[in-house]
Formats: sequence, structure tokens, C-alpha cells
Amino acid sequence: MTAINQDEKVVRLHRDGPIAVITLNRPDALNAINAEVADALGAALDEFDNDPELRVGIITGTGRAFCAGADLKALAAGKSILPTTHPEWGFAGLVQHYVTKPLIAAINGFALGGGTEIALACDLAVISSEAALGLPEVKRGLIAGAGGVLRLPDQIPPKVAAHVVFTGEPISPDTALHWGLVNTVTSPEKVLPEALRLANTIADNAPLAVRTSKKVMSHRRAFGSDWDSAIWAMNSTEFDAVRASADAREGTTAFAEKRQPIWQGR
Repeated sequence: MTAINQDEKVVRLHRDGPIAVITLNRPDALNAINAEVADALGAALDEFDNDPELRVGIITGTGRAFCAGADLKALAAGKSILPTTHPEWGFAGLVQHYVTKPLIAAINGFALGGGTEIALACDLAVISSEAALGLPEVKRGLIAGAGGVLRLPDQIPPKVAAHVVFTGEPISPDTALHWGLVNTVTSPEKVLPEALRLANTIADNAPLAVRTSKKVMSHRRAFGSDWDSAIWAMNSTEFDAVRASADAREGTTAFAEKRQPIWQGR
């Protein structure tokens, strides 16, 4: 059997130490999402999440686009663009696919519609100064149903989100940074290096503590107000589990011994 060249895959996963760089690889289609890409991206996320050596993931695109959203040619042909084996993963195999480790969107170019929704599903984002975000679905008689109308009002002020959603107008990188939708704006050639720098900074920290922090932040709303006892009970349970871990003991010991900690992830 002939091995598949990584360059021919619609989604590539490259290991860079503790970092998984996951690349959408349909440059001729501006990395638009069809069922094949959704299956491959969902599988890559599972591979990343289940590998104990990997601590942070980066999602980026090949060519001049990050992701142009849904593959309209596939839709016009009556084809589904959802994952074929795991439809519960949602659009791109990602927007409803919870991953326990941090994900960084390295937005290297065009990212309107579904591309923005992929970025919204990530925990952090680095964007090229030449890229564009936005949810133009209302201009096509649709809504941003892959998480756009759900997540955007939680990540920027609601009235700003309403303007973006109702007008369909694009968001410039500087505006996205101003409202906290991205963490950094950089030149196009520095998007991936900056994402890698950020990822390695996170990966230097205790992996169990990072994963638990993401878990609490991601699921906090299921437990009500931060003045309710249920959310504090959940917080205490997670804190106690981390406090009893080998990594917590190593962190305090390394601090006392004035050395770098050696994390075990447990």
C-alpha cells in the first residue's frame, strides 16, 4: 500500500514538541469545509486530545485563506458538509467537538462565515493584519448557525455582536483585537510563529492544571450564577483534584528548590 503524502491530505497534523499544528489543506478551495475535511479535522482533534505528549493545539490554513467556511459547491450539489462518522462533532468536525486542551486559531488569511466560527470555537487567536473576520450569512438569507450567533455575544459586547451579525459587515483585525475577539495581530509571515510562541508558553505550565482550568471555564454556565452554591461545589471539586495531583506537589517542590518543574500531567 502506498503511503499518503502529508501534503496531499486535506488536513495535516504536525507535531512540534508538545504542540500539535493542525492545518486545513485545501488551498485551491480556500480551505472550505466539506464532509471530507470535517471528518479529517475531527479525527485530528481526537488524535491531539488523546496524545499525552501533546499539550496545545494550533489550527491554521494553507495558502491565502484560513477557512472560507462551508463548501458552497458541495452544498449546491446536494452533498452534506457535516462529518460522516461523527455528526455530533458539528461543522468542520470542531464547533461542537469539545477538546480538553487549549486550541489556538492561527488566522493566516480570509476567515469569513464558517472560518470565523472555527476561530470562535478556539480558546485563543492570533490573526494576520491582512485577514478578515465576519459573519455575512444574513446577506445570503442564512444565519451563522455553526456557533456564530451563539458564541459571538459571549466573546464581545452584545451590541457589538449584534452589529456584526445583523449587518454582515466584516471585522478588521484591529477591531477584533480592540474587542478582545483575538489575542494578537501580527504580520502575515509571523502568524504561525506567534501562535507557536503562545502555545509553548502555555505548554510550559502544568498540563493537568491547564486542562482543568479550561474545563471549569468552558462548563461554568451549566452550574448557574457565580453566587450559587452549585458552581462553587464544582469549582472546589476540580480544585481539590488538582491540588492532590503529582504536578501540584512537583510545582511547589520545584519552586522551593529554585528549579524548573518536571510535569507528569497527573
